[in-house]
Amino acid sequence: MPSLLEVRNLVKHFPIRGSTAVVRAVNGVSFDVGVGQTLGLIGESGSGKTTVGRCLLKLIEPTRGDIVFDGQSIGGMSQDQFRPLRRRIQMVFQDPFRSLNPRMSVRDTLREPLMLHRIGDRGEQDDRVRELMRRVELDPDDLKRYPHQLSGGQQQRVGIARAIATEPDLIVLDEPTSSLDITIRGRITDLLLNLQAELGLSYVYISHDLTTVEHICHHVAVMYLGSVVEIGTKEQVFNAPEHPYSKALLSSALVPDPSVHKAPYLLTGEIPSPINLPSGCPLHTRCPEAVAVCAQRVPPLVDVGSGHLAACIWARPANAAGPSEAATISIGAPTSSS
Repeated sequence: MPSLLEVRNLVKHFPIRGSTAVVRAVNGVSFDVGVGQTLGLIGESGSGKTTVGRCLLKLIEPTRGDIVFDGQSIGGMSQDQFRPLRRRIQMVFQDPFRSLNPRMSVRDTLREPLMLHRIGDRGEQDDRVRELMRRVELDPDDLKRYPHQLSGGQQQRVGIARAIATEPDLIVLDEPTSSLDITIRGRITDLLLNLQAELGLSYVYISHDLTTVEHICHHVAVMYLGSVVEIGTKEQVFNAPEHPYSKALLSSALVPDPSVHKAPYLLTGEIPSPINLPSGCPLHTRCPEAVAVCAQRVPPLVDVGSGHLAACIWARPANAAGPSEAATISIGAPTSSS
């Protein structure tokens, strides 16, 4: 499957006014997104997921690293240079009401991106707007309405219609269902899947809703404190997680079947501050499997089989007969409690 998007060693640090310290929001993130595929970014709040998404659209500029979209490196592009590509990369935001202009009708909201990118004349834009309404399963009568006259689900459908208006190839979906009633979430998820099948869209899907992620995504990247600690197909990550953080995250997810019992896998303490990251593995201060060496070295992502990568000293490379070198050194070492 060819890659539409390639992210390599993406870093984003935010300076703190009046201080030499920085917020280390994203620290060397790398991943690919295939044509017509969905990559899920999961992790606790503060893990850097939304910051990554905003970097992809150049809503904020990365500190360093590279973003390659359809063979073109966009990391160093100016806003003027990026403008021709902007119509091909769009975003759907978490709060549909706040993402819509309250003074613009649905018709004007959907026409705006067409006008900005000079797509069609007035008549062609009107036809396109009506087609967009059909695609997101909204009544044409809603075109004259304003955001406050729509339900949350309808507002998000307008946001999705606006995102596909310019016929993009990639859409970043930032918690697109988290503010919606649970009965509406499934309908929005099904809409996204249908649009992907019909239009060949690629998605970066940012979410806390692991049930939805498992349903909609082809690959999953687990983020913790700005780093990807595990990445693989959804089956690899959900069915056989390798990283302790992934295990904890997935064990906390609710399962709709009450007969299914999952053994808890618990972390200790609180997430460290992204201003003062721990030395070594970022999880070692909370990890039940941590040993002394975990505080001393940052484990690289290693392939544990078929492209399933995990950044843990206990992750055994696919071609290794025994534990990794770091794990061998650490066996018998005391557990870190710092």
